[in-house]
Amino acid sequence: MGWVLLTYQLPTEPSRARVTVWREVRRSGALHLQQAVVAFPDTPEFRSEADRFARVVAEVGGKTLAFGGEPLAASDGARLVGRWNKARNAEYRELIAKCEAFLAEIDHEFEVEKFTDAELEEEEAELDKLKRWHERVVRRDVHGAEVGSDAADAIDRAEAALARFTTAVFERTAP
Repeated sequence: MGWVLLTYQLPTEPSRARVTVWREVRRSGALHLQQAVVAFPDTPEFRSEADRFARVVAEVGGKTLAFGGEPLAASDGARLVGRWNKARNAEYRELIAKCEAFLAEIDHEFEVEKFTDAELEEEEAELDKLKRWHERVVRRDVHGAEVGSDAADAIDRAEAALARFTTAVFERTAP
């Protein structure tokens, strides 16, 4: 799989331009290779992300230059994939930590016997947020990061915990 590299130049002022572009790098999943250089896998989805990135840079008064292709050396390609997977693994680990916090929250609700409809709605919304986050990372994980299966397991555990909590709320609040 090839790569799309974008170099960009931003105006020195206002500083919010740099913040806006930094946020877009994070949102898009781009790999920040060095100052003002980002990389995307060359797939239709990521080409769309690269186009969006270029539009955001233009909106803040900056300029981009895009290149596509294969790395010249196999070791460079492997290094790019390694860095890409390292970034995905970091995202997966953060997601897993949030899932663990969710599981602890469900356990706490059982401990204090807080079986209310309002609490159930709150926990459902939190699980939906975790699942959407997981879906975003999975879409970015085009090179099979090692921690992906652990994150899927964490989401499964969170879903099972919510199902258990849902049953408990139903049993205590149903007429």
